[in-house]
Amino acid sequence: MNKDKKILLIYLPCKDSKEATAISEICLSKKVIACANIFPINSMYYWEGKVANDKEVVLILKTFKRLFNTIESIIKKNHSYNISAIIQIKAKVNKSYHSWMKSVIINK
Repeated sequence: MNKDKKILLIYLPCKDSKEATAISEICLSKKVIACANIFPINSMYYWEGKVANDKEVVLILKTFKRLFNTIESIIKKNHSYNISAIIQIKAKVNKSYHSWMKSVIINK
C-alpha cells in the first residue's frame, strides 16, 4: 500500500510576479524548495482602518518542514511588505512526488 508522505506548502502573497519570481529563484538556487507556483489574485483586507482591494500574486512554495526557518529568512530579506503573511500548510503527497522532492531539495 502506498503511504502518503508529508510536505509543507508555504503560502505567500507578493506585490507582483517579479517579486514572487525573485523569491522563487533564490529558494530554488539554494535547493530549499522543489517547486514554486505563482498565481494572480485579487486581495481584499483591512489596512490602516480601511478596506483595501489590490491585485497581488500568491506564491506557493513546496518544501519540507525542516527548511521553513531558512525559507522564512529568505522571504524576510527579499519581500517588500512590512507585514508578510508567511503561511505554513501541512500537506501529504504521493510517494513518487515525495521521492522527486527529496532528490532536488538539499538534505540539511
